[in-house]
Amino acid sequence: MGEYKHSIDTKGRLIVPSKFRDDLGDDFIITRGLDGCIFGYPLSEWKLVEEKLRQLPTNKRNNRAFVRFLFADAAQCSFDKQGRINIPKQLREHAGLSKSCVLVGVSNRFEIWDEDRWSESIAETEENFDDIAENLIDFGL
Repeated sequence: MGEYKHSIDTKGRLIVPSKFRDDLGDDFIITRGLDGCIFGYPLSEWKLVEEKLRQLPTNKRNNRAFVRFLFADAAQCSFDKQGRINIPKQLREHAGLSKSCVLVGVSNRFEIWDEDRWSESIAETEENFDDIAENLIDFGL
């Protein structure tokens, strides 16, 4: 949980909050996320995602495309001594990361956003929050 702002340097290094580092362990996976962000998973969670994706029928085009989307640019990461990770160029481009980033804890993963994209996404969500919440009533929320 939580929202943290950090800067990414010109080499693609980004500090991950210590709260997240404790939960991630020594190695974890980052990959293209939905809505123009990067998803980060502890290895144990990534293995669960991987297993679920493995069960999708490959005869459906959307299934194949989604699996490719997640796996093609997935990268295993570890922290340097300053608690930073090096985000590969293709993932930085996917998320439009420039200087200021927002790291957000979301249940079983964390997300890395460009600060401007994050602000736009939150504004849109706030605008539609009542409709979104109404659709979640089926899940007992």
